[in-house]
Amino acid sequence: MGKVERLMFKRLGNLIKGFFGLFVGNLEKKNPEALLDVEKENLRRQIAEFNKGLAAHAGVVERLITQAKKLDREEDDLRAKTTANLKAGNRDAAGEYALKLKQVQKEHDEVKEQLEAAETRYQELTKARDVSVKEAKEKIDRLARDIDDMKVQKAMAELNEMAAGMVTEIGGAGDTLNRLEGIVEEERTKAAGRARVAKDQLDLGDIEQKAAEQDALADLALAEFAAAEGIEMETGGSASSSESPGSESTGSTMGPVKEGE
Repeated sequence: MGKVERLMFKRLGNLIKGFFGLFVGNLEKKNPEALLDVEKENLRRQIAEFNKGLAAHAGVVERLITQAKKLDREEDDLRAKTTANLKAGNRDAAGEYALKLKQVQKEHDEVKEQLEAAETRYQELTKARDVSVKEAKEKIDRLARDIDDMKVQKAMAELNEMAAGMVTEIGGAGDTLNRLEGIVEEERTKAAGRARVAKDQLDLGDIEQKAAEQDALADLALAEFAAAEGIEMETGGSASSSESPGSESTGSTMGPVKEGE
């Protein structure tokens, strides 16, 4: 493969990476909560890995502590043997124990230095872990609140946009409403005019005359009925007979009046 082909494949690879990065970036923008969940999982994994290393370091510290205690006991034993042989006059044995004691003391000092350094390092790592975890958790909590606030702001923006669109549409319907109002007013005026014309066409004189005729016919029929039944009627048109105060009551019977009675 020549230099030109390698350059072309490299550029193609960069282009593919660019498109992939853009695609992933759009997904992250559309679903930031998923990205935050991924970061939470990454944090938990990092903490677990860090704790494994910290546990291994703590194991080294415990091993040094055990070794230091063992050297302490060995020093005490060699010191006691050196003293006993020296008091007993065994200079050669006392010298050998004294030489071993010196070596053990030197080793003990080295182990103590290693233990102090390891313990200091353990405390520093623990503190660094706690600070880092606390900072990461605070950042995650802050991002979670920001995401919630972002959702609220987006919802409010969408509602405002919908309201603005509704106002525009309602305002655009003003001409139609005005035209409809004109049509309704026109039809109402026409109906009122027709009602007035129909009322004016009524002949109230004829109606009153017909009503008077019906009343006269009713009175005539009543008079004929009273005469046929022998009922006296008052002049005012009352069907009941009247009696004057102090006069004798005169009985009336239904039917024709018989002579001699």
